[in-house]
Amino acid sequence: MTESGSGLRYMIYEEGNGLTAKKGILATINYSIKVITGDIVYSSRQDGPLTFIVGKGEVISGLEEGILLLNVGDKAKFIIPSHLAYGLVGDGNLIPAKTTLIYDIELLNLKQPN
Repeated sequence: MTESGSGLRYMIYEEGNGLTAKKGILATINYSIKVITGDIVYSSRQDGPLTFIVGKGEVISGLEEGILLLNVGDKAKFIIPSHLAYGLVGDGNLIPAKTTLIYDIELLNLKQPN
């Protein structure tokens, strides 16, 4: 795994050959989110793919940073420390405060927002 200056750890384990993510573009991902114990707390298998505009603060900062490292078709694992995730409060639902998260991501699509 590689570690960024912010503390995000990441590994691209399957490389795609599509466009590279950039701020302002609409990204669609498949994902699973695990807490450090390995329990899955959220997944696109249950919730459907997630679509968001990169760089607009619609997702946690660790995911924003990680997406910018990917091309369409890439599959990656991100280990996101709590300060880049839900911090001192958690998400108010399934993710407790001060929790490191493990994301498995597949970048499905990038397109210009409407």
